[in-house]
Amino acid sequence: MQIKINETLRAYIEPLTESEYQALERSILTEGCRDALVLWEDVLVDGHNRYQICQEHGIPFKAIENTSFRSLEDVKLWMIDNNLGRRSISDYQRGVLALRKKEIMTARALEMAAEAAAEDARIAPEEGEAAAKKPAAMPLASREDIARAARLSSATIGQIEKIQKTATPELVEAVRAGTISINAAATVASLPEEVQLAAVAGGKKELQKAAKEVRELRAASRPAKEPKEGKAAPAIDYSDIPTDVQELRTENAMLRQKNAALLEEITALQRRISELASA
Repeated sequence: MQIKINETLRAYIEPLTESEYQALERSILTEGCRDALVLWEDVLVDGHNRYQICQEHGIPFKAIENTSFRSLEDVKLWMIDNNLGRRSISDYQRGVLALRKKEIMTARALEMAAEAAAEDARIAPEEGEAAAKKPAAMPLASREDIARAARLSSATIGQIEKIQKTATPELVEAVRAGTISINAAATVASLPEEVQLAAVAGGKKELQKAAKEVRELRAASRPAKEPKEGKAAPAIDYSDIPTDVQELRTENAMLRQKNAALLEEITALQRRISELASA
């Protein structure tokens, strides 16, 4: 059988790093290709790296066809679940795969609902309107469902969603490479594109610095908490603090608040420009 490569499927799962590919190559050269390749008819679904290594070195391999696939979406769902079951992928990769699964399941649920409504309308036209209002046969996945599928927290899934929506490709690559954490990357992703690019270019320390500055600006812009009823706020004795130091601290707090407001305004303008450019 002539195995075919579908580039969409080949690129659907995060590629191996150079060191991971080399380790797999050493293993296959030593022990052979132990795991069978998985096919959809004659299209390769799982084992692209193994297939390439075997072809380069003339190493025999086994291939099995999964006959349960009915569509490209079935194949993608199988690939997602197969990779979510692996221990070697990162938390970011898990989150991305789980979000992809949500997109497919959501589209499928809407499609099933539309088909059910059309069928009901065909069988009983007088009940067509009511049928169209029926909920989808498959419920939409919540963030909690996605988090469980990826074995992550809901907060982490929310951060990954933010990275996907607002992070530059360079920042996304930094997360994939482990240069910056998911939490910090989601924070930096709120900055304008040129600031993100500058932070990525500066390396790990500059990324950490950018995330820290954003958090500090947000903290400074939050209103002070009101003291609980019946409890007066503790009095602060300024008598031992030099006047010039007090003035500098006050000015510093005011500048932080202004910076936070400017940051939000710049971010809003950047998003508006992007919307207009893509319109």
